[in-house]
Amino acid sequence: QVQLVESGGGSVQAGGSLRLSCAASGYTYVCMGWFRQAPEKERERVAIITRYRTIVYADSVKGRFIASRDNAKNTLYLQMNSLKPEDTAMYYCAADIGCFGNFNYWGQGTQVTVSS
Repeated sequence: QVQLVESGGGSVQAGGSLRLSCAASGYTYVCMGWFRQAPEKERERVAIITRYRTIVYADSVKGRFIASRDNAKNTLYLQMNSLKPEDTAMYYCAADIGCFGNFNYWGQGTQVTVSS
């Protein structure tokens, strides 16, 4: 039901910044979040926007990443600052229809590569 279109990935040197975007369509009420997965590692939560509009960040990105949502455009953003090589991963946006706690829909992923 939900379609997610991601953009903004790329390559950047350590200390640089990138902003990811994810446009969602095909739903009326949805919670969204960002996840990432590095090669040979488990997928991890990066930032989740809850039904109460609070944002929960992974400890590894606190103070560096900022997630936001434009409700009018129904677009999710992830501003990534002070990037580190360990941030290198495929980044995914995901949607939880009804905000019940299950992220059932996923974007195609966008690659972020941080060089040292």
